[in-house]
Amino acid sequence: MANKLQDYFPMIRTKESIMEQIEADRHLKSMFEQWGEKHRQEFLDFCTGVRGVKPMYDFVSKEVLNPETVPERIDELLSLLLGQEVHIVEVLPGDSTRIADEASLVIMDIVVQLKDGSIANLEIQKIGYKFPGERSACYSADLLLRQYKRVRSKRKEKFAYRDIKQVYTIVLFEHSPSAFRQFPDTYLHYFEQESNTGLKMDLLQKYLFVPLDIFREIQHNKHIRIENRLEAWLAFLCMDEPEAIISIIEKYSDFKAMYEQIYDICRNIEEVMGMFSKELREMDRNTVQLMIDEMQEELNQKKQELEQERQNAEKKLKQKDKELEQTRQAYEKALERIAMLEALS
Repeated sequence: MANKLQDYFPMIRTKESIMEQIEADRHLKSMFEQWGEKHRQEFLDFCTGVRGVKPMYDFVSKEVLNPETVPERIDELLSLLLGQEVHIVEVLPGDSTRIADEASLVIMDIVVQLKDGSIANLEIQKIGYKFPGERSACYSADLLLRQYKRVRSKRKEKFAYRDIKQVYTIVLFEHSPSAFRQFPDTYLHYFEQESNTGLKMDLLQKYLFVPLDIFREIQHNKHIRIENRLEAWLAFLCMDEPEAIISIIEKYSDFKAMYEQIYDICRNIEEVMGMFSKELREMDRNTVQLMIDEMQEELNQKKQELEQERQNAEKKLKQKDKELEQTRQAYEKALERIAMLEALS
């Protein structure tokens, strides 16, 4: 397998040379031995070209998809996702509170202003958050409000609501929430608000959700056949099979430069190992947090079920009390009737 990618990227190092460097450095050796067998193999596989490197590692995406240093790459990706030509004119600051709270699950989160004044938030998540619709609506509303404040401050008395442009929230999931499994043949989900009457009104907020795991399954089912540039970009983001990488660069040769950049990064073993260790720590923290969230959700569900059972039991008990009271009243009436009959006799 290694030779397949080494034929295209001769800078890829061999396993022997990488292990020789690790064994010769006490710090690197200690770090390597602390990883589980699965993660050791994963590290060696992408450094040696046995498998490709996806930009799903934070240290890779920040280099290869940086909107400040290579805006043309993000321009094309956004254009393909939105179905219209767009150009980044400014990278806007993100929400620091949001970044701090969610860094372990978010691979990329960039906010850019486009040439027409609209705002696009492009986010890639390792594992999709629960309630993706509600969450995205909240952040879209936040971006819209931030745009409103910024434009109003700049335009002052000349401000008009027509100055507010559209806000696009684009979320790509490496592992998507379960709701997307209802559509196993679809990997592009567009949302925007519409009226029930056909009245046209631009409410500014638009959304796109891309479950990359479903895209990957679709590609596997058709034996990895890249048919257009959007598919090439999505495969670049989420597929690490050598066959997929070769399929991409043979159809679109300009992608080779991005892979070369990635493999140049991988040549610095000490730096890559440090960043990979950080990724693993984030993944562990992320996994623990998800387990806590899922356990809390299960506990809440159990509480709701118990509360419902208690209410049902109380309802049944009240019904039984009512039936007993009716029986008692009927019994007393029967005794009264018996007493009356005995008196008459």
